[in-house]
Amino acid sequence: MKKLFLGLLLAAFTLTSYSCRETTEENVENDIEEVDTDLEETGEDIEDGLEETGNEIEQAGEEAGQEIDEEMNETDDIQ
Repeated sequence: MKKLFLGLLLAAFTLTSYSCRETTEENVENDIEEVDTDLEETGEDIEDGLEETGNEIEQAGEEAGQEIDEEMNETDDIQ
């Protein structure tokens, strides 16, 4: 009876451990996929930010160029 009880206990423990291992593997895989998705989204956000910053720098350069031309040619918009 004692051997039967210990055998059933060992079988239950084995199944529980195996079951937990699968759950952990699935959780790790899901976490990796989430991190991958987050990294892709962050990369896209950085790319968008860099493009926007580049456009703002370009616009500021054009405005500065116009101001320099006005100063050199003495054609300020002052009335």
